[in-house]
Amino acid sequence: MTVAIGCDHGGFPLKRHIVATLENLGHEILDVGCYSEESVDYPHYATAVCQAILDGNAHRGILICGTGIGMSIAANRYPSIRAALCHEAFTAKMSREHNDANVLCLGARVLGVGIALDIVTTWLAAHFAGGRHLRRIELIG
Repeated sequence: MTVAIGCDHGGFPLKRHIVATLENLGHEILDVGCYSEESVDYPHYATAVCQAILDGNAHRGILICGTGIGMSIAANRYPSIRAALCHEAFTAKMSREHNDANVLCLGARVLGVGIALDIVTTWLAAHFAGGRHLRRIELIG
C-alpha cells in the first residue's frame, strides 16, 4: 500500500519514527514534507497528502502536527477525504471499520512514540466493514 505522509515542524520528529515503521511493514511511502523542525504552515502539507490520495498516487495518508487538530481540519475540507484524529488504537480501528477513514491525523505533542506507532499499525491493518456504515458515509457526501 502506498501511504502519503506529511507533517509540520511540530510533527517532524514523530514522522521519522512513523516512516521507519511504515518501511518495516513493507509499505511504499510518499513523503511530502516537511523535512525539518523549521517553522512551516501545516495546511500546505495537508493539501499535499490529500491531493496524493485524490490523484490516486496514494491509498491512504498520515498527517502529523502538534495536536493533530489543524491537520484534521485542513484535510477534511477536501471531498472524499475522511480524516480522523486518533489518540489511541480503538478509535483508529473504528475510524477505518465504521468511517472508512483514508487519512489518519496524529498529535505529536499529545502522543508518545509507542502509542503513535500502535495507532498507525492498528489503523493500517483495519478494514472498512461496509454495510450500514457505507450508507452513512454516503449520507455525508
